[in-house]
Order: sequence, then structure tokens, then C-alpha cells
Amino acid sequence: MGTFAIQIAKSFGAEVTGVDNAKKLDLMRSIGADHVLDFHETDFTKTGERYDMIIDTVARRSIFAAKRALSPDGLFVIVGGSRSAFFQFVFLGPLISRTGNKTLSFNWWSQPCNKEDMDFLTELFEAGKVVPVI
Repeated sequence: MGTFAIQIAKSFGAEVTGVDNAKKLDLMRSIGADHVLDFHETDFTKTGERYDMIIDTVARRSIFAAKRALSPDGLFVIVGGSRSAFFQFVFLGPLISRTGNKTLSFNWWSQPCNKEDMDFLTELFEAGKVVPVI
């Protein structure tokens, strides 16, 4: 999931920071990540950097930490993760969004596939902008 997220974000011209273990840093660079962080060495939520979007595919960090790392209009997306992270997101999310100077929206949704999205992804694959990583 993360490898596709990096490549799709790059196709939109985003500056991407990938976060994973040391074994995957070179892989993330090879598919376009501009910056990479080993989560064993660096907590991206404490670096002072602010992100417009955080896509969390494992939900190991709390939403409190994610909020700290978001820009004022930032978006935090959880894709997967543990049940405890899900419940924290669903039940604490609305409360957290009311604290501080950031307004966060917490939503739960499932998006069905549609032809336009599939055509867009097909174009990315055909152009070589997104490649499967095995």
C-alpha cells in the first residue's frame, strides 16, 4: 500500500517523505520518495516538519502525534492498522479535532471503485509512473 501511495503522490507532483524501517529506505528512494526516515531512528512527528497529508498504512502512531505533525489544513488518512488505532481514531478523533489551532476532519468511509479512478490508475501504470513492487 505504501509503495503505491508514494508513487501516486509523486504523480501529482508532491514532495514525499517515506517512513519505514532501514531495510526499506532504498526501496522508497527508488520509487520516488524525496526524503526517507527510519522509524527506529527518527520519530517523524517530533522533527518539527509539518505535512499536508499523512497516509498511515500501519497506524502505529497515535492520532495525537499525527496531529502534531500536520500543517494547519493537513489531512490524516489511516489505511489499515490495528483495532486499537481504529477505535482511537473513531472515538477520540472528533475530540482531538477541537483542540489547538488545527481543525481536523475525521471520517470513516469506503470508496467503491469507479471507471474514472480505474482509468486514471491505468494511465499511471501504462506511463510507468506507478509500478508494482514485489
